[in-house]
Amino acid sequence: MVKYIGKKLELKIIRGYMKIAISVESTSDLSKELLQKYDIKLIPYKIYLGDKLFKDGEMSTEELFAEVDKTGVLPKTNAINSFEYAEYFNDLLESYDAIVHICLSSGLSSSCQNAINAANQLDNVFVIDSQSLSTGIGLLALYARELAEQGLSAREVYEKANARVKSLQVSFVIERLDYLYKGGRCSALARFGANMLKLRPRITVKGGKMGSDKKYRGAMDKVVAKYCADTLEEFNTPDLNQVFITYTTATPEMVAAARAALETAGFKNIYETHAGGTIASHCGANTLGILYFNDFKSE
Repeated sequence: MVKYIGKKLELKIIRGYMKIAISVESTSDLSKELLQKYDIKLIPYKIYLGDKLFKDGEMSTEELFAEVDKTGVLPKTNAINSFEYAEYFNDLLESYDAIVHICLSSGLSSSCQNAINAANQLDNVFVIDSQSLSTGIGLLALYARELAEQGLSAREVYEKANARVKSLQVSFVIERLDYLYKGGRCSALARFGANMLKLRPRITVKGGKMGSDKKYRGAMDKVVAKYCADTLEEFNTPDLNQVFITYTTATPEMVAAARAALETAGFKNIYETHAGGTIASHCGANTLGILYFNDFKSE
């Protein structure tokens, strides 16, 4: 295994012989099936629910919401520290030659900087700040795996995946603002007004941070249809190879509305995934998003 390639003396690794681990955190919201299919490694966040501590993924989203409804206590998530990342990376390096790890946006958590700090102490560990969340991270992971399978080096995978961060379209629509309010991300007045008027905000991730740029009104299946139409019209150069429908909880009608919009748009692979506990802790029930790369270029 080549540890270092000098500027003048280039030692080439034979294509296909470098075993690269593609890694994410539980905030990627990738299903167990997708993690296994694409050999993507995962380190979970930890979630506190009152005096209970569990790893993200040990409790279903529905169970988490039921516990919050019962106790009135909002879950709290902990950033993964540098020591935990170092242990995790070292374990992976026993089986892989290199790691490309994709983090939750540094604008949303200190975990990304902690991962970078740990990686700086190791060889052949590359950390990407996704500037994103949920299956926006998942899209980057699937792309990184595709690049690795083509025989690119870990640095090449890192550079190409990192360059595509700016092309992510990450957004979702929220039924109620209760969780954002409890988490300190909106005011009591905004929450009261939105819930009274049944306003459903669209949340977008730009510059690595969340913000609301549109509001809808009415039943959530109709809202989802309008949200998808607006998003596809605004971000209108999608890579049609794959798209995610990701939700905390959702009615069949909500999911059907999103799927119909994406099928009409011509997406080839439409993945449905549940948001895990970390993302759900900030968004609440009946939150649904469509996420894709918006960087298609015609020949």
